[in-house]
Amino acid sequence: MDAAASSGTSGIRIEPIAAAHIDSFHHALDVVAREKKYLSMLEATPLPQTREFVMAMIAKGNPQFVATAQDQVVGWCDISRHFFPSHAHRGKLGMGILPAYRGKGLGRMLIETTLRAAQKSGFAKVELDVYEDNARAIALYEKMGFVREGIVRRAARIDGRFIDAISMALLFDERGAAAIAANS
Repeated sequence: MDAAASSGTSGIRIEPIAAAHIDSFHHALDVVAREKKYLSMLEATPLPQTREFVMAMIAKGNPQFVATAQDQVVGWCDISRHFFPSHAHRGKLGMGILPAYRGKGLGRMLIETTLRAAQKSGFAKVELDVYEDNARAIALYEKMGFVREGIVRRAARIDGRFIDAISMALLFDERGAAAIAANS
């Protein structure tokens, strides 16, 4: 399921994560986490925990895709299905892109691919939380059809500063199509 790249993403492939990507994914996760702007974690979990997470995502059939350039992970998007059976129709989206690859349409490519896989996997709702000061991500999620469901006050505390988050969600209808049309 490789996606050919557009002009700004020439040479980048979107593909399902595999065991061979884990070390590079771990590095990319750590780079984005250490920016202390976008993720809840401030550094990547230790490599064995990252490996366990990825292998569990693969085993469970949860959608997880990576963007690679020269066989190195430069971005990712995944949806983790909720654990409880009564919530298993819902999943939580997480994503990140290395700084040098932002603003080129890669986020849209990753999220479109991951949402298509979520539809095929029977998800009815995809949720996410995004820090309120991350305007670029909020705009992308809204273009993809996510709507704001609420505010999580003081969702994070980074370097002594509280940050609110916006809870957003995308609903699929019974046919698996987005219930809210994306502004393409």
